[in-house]
Amino acid sequence: MRQGHWASLVGSISVVAAGIVVVGATPALAVPPHPGRTTIVVSPDGDDHNKGTPGKPLRTLPAAQAMARASARAGSAVTVELRDGTYRLDKPLRFTAEDSGTSAKPVTWTAAKGAHPVISGGRAVTGWTSYDAGKNIFVASVPKGQDSRQLYKNDAAAPRAAIKIARSDVTITESGMEIKNPALNYLATLPDQSRIEVESQGSFTDRYAPVQNISGTTITMQQPAWQNNNWGYDTLARPFAGGQLLLENSYAFLQEGQWYLDPAAGKLYYRAAAGEDPNGASFVLPYLESLVQIAGGYAKPVHDLTFSGIQFSHSTWLSPGSSIGYADQQNGAFIPKAYPQPADYLSSCQSGCPLFEGARNGWNQMPAAVQVAAATRVKFTDDTFSHLGQVGLGIGLDANANGAGIGLGVTETTVHHNLFTDLGGAGVVAGGVQPDAHHPSDPAMTLRDITIDNNFVTDVAKDYKEMSGILTTYVDHAVIAHNEVSNLAYDGIDTGWGWGANDAGGSQDYKNRGLYAYQPIYTTPTTLKNTEVTGNLIHGVKKVFHDGGSLYNLSANPGAVFSGNYIYDTKRTVGLYLDEGSRYVTMKNNVVQDCGVWVFTNSYGTINNTSDNVLQHNWYNSGGTQTPDAGVHNNQLIDNVQVSGTDWPAEAKQVIEQAGLEPALRTFPGVSR
Repeated sequence: MRQGHWASLVGSISVVAAGIVVVGATPALAVPPHPGRTTIVVSPDGDDHNKGTPGKPLRTLPAAQAMARASARAGSAVTVELRDGTYRLDKPLRFTAEDSGTSAKPVTWTAAKGAHPVISGGRAVTGWTSYDAGKNIFVASVPKGQDSRQLYKNDAAAPRAAIKIARSDVTITESGMEIKNPALNYLATLPDQSRIEVESQGSFTDRYAPVQNISGTTITMQQPAWQNNNWGYDTLARPFAGGQLLLENSYAFLQEGQWYLDPAAGKLYYRAAAGEDPNGASFVLPYLESLVQIAGGYAKPVHDLTFSGIQFSHSTWLSPGSSIGYADQQNGAFIPKAYPQPADYLSSCQSGCPLFEGARNGWNQMPAAVQVAAATRVKFTDDTFSHLGQVGLGIGLDANANGAGIGLGVTETTVHHNLFTDLGGAGVVAGGVQPDAHHPSDPAMTLRDITIDNNFVTDVAKDYKEMSGILTTYVDHAVIAHNEVSNLAYDGIDTGWGWGANDAGGSQDYKNRGLYAYQPIYTTPTTLKNTEVTGNLIHGVKKVFHDGGSLYNLSANPGAVFSGNYIYDTKRTVGLYLDEGSRYVTMKNNVVQDCGVWVFTNSYGTINNTSDNVLQHNWYNSGGTQTPDAGVHNNQLIDNVQVSGTDWPAEAKQVIEQAGLEPALRTFPGVSR
């Protein structure tokens, strides 16, 4: 085929990426693609008029994407090779079915040998000058109108300006708060009051609500965020077990190491330590809310696409600072809009109420920085997800959590040997929470065969602390194997969703709560089944929230097996947790060390159908066995062994030794053994 024809073809491709909508402006291919293997080289020092060869690399990812599409169409197995450096995006990089390869000839985006390419949604901040020398506050100029909830200093998240207050300092009202502590009366004098937020940490929720204004001792909050955060369970007004309350995001709150952004003025403030000059540090302010969006259609999914050796960094998520707030319900699910509420919701709906159940099927999910939907045979290997303001990688989340506007529908996708660290939300989330996730209206929406293995997930969920390191919801055959999950405020690995309410036959508990006035009692099972959670190492978890468990399941999960996992350092909370509606789950050959409760089944009475589970041949050295009404629910405890101290038998020692990343893959700094 003649070169001129290919140049015309590529020039007609529309690419949405890196801040440019390229229509008829993509650089023409310098050479025609040909059957066989095509390597396209990209470098921050390249030129998009080049050929994409080692001697003449391209400069931008959109130009490489256009060339890769054309080469794949010509029958080539395509490798896009990224040289060392940072590739800053102006808009998310969008991959569609046009970016697909085939099983025999995949499309691979990879780091060049020895390179560490970074795909970034942030801008470097430089030029700091002294603003308030007495307090060591510095200021730098940033683009006006750019907002962010994150700032990264020397490759680590820096905290926003915040102060802790006692819950007794304020009284919660239907419209906001009344100040009771005179030391807080100065709040009424502060500028930019609508940027101030309240954060409330409960037993399993981490909530955010923005202020509207402050007059005298009356703090009026933005709606619907305030009302949505104050009904249901573990609310801001009445957290089940107390928890920290904070005021955040005002210049007046700045303490050492904290920052405040004034987007209207285009000014970023940082309070340095004594003797510190921020010009000697590296600062990046993120502005994109997602970096990569991979999404086809249910009839034409993205397929045979691999990302290897690439770092994804610098994103934010702005919704919690809007009038929506973050009315967190559990593990990244939140109420996104106003719903009818009881007039006396502050008293009548603090442990649920029928109207609250009317909102349940409308919960949204926190989006991820890297999003995958309507796709098959997508792989992430040897990548790094770091310095991101929300979930790192989202696989088949609901449509509301995907910038492409389509959700679910992911199959045969692998997440292998990646590093997830310094994230605002969870490391990996797979599956949705809305009705199409558990009873899909189109079979192609079903998530199936998702493998998450040999990843190091550490120091994540730093802003939205109620998220686990890894979460899979409604997935047919999720494999979560040989990961190390550590340093978390909440759970290590969570599977399932729905509290049994969407399982065949429904839940008497949720019938009593009034849910079925708003949804059917399903007669068929959900898509959740055959989950494998094996050989994982979970430690340093439950640092803030006592509810939940280090290894946790929710709802019926036929064929699920949790085996060979090693759990320790959990602040004496629950090790193995089978929550409401968990059924047909086998937990065996796990080692649970130094937990307050080594196993808990939420099976009180007969209304929670947490039944037909097997807990067999696990080892533990402390903590209670809490399996209420085990006989009624057919929850079987078989040959579990309590040991003294850490005098583990040989079989348990083998589990401990083999848990976590497989030996040849323990290459990340800080990984155990």
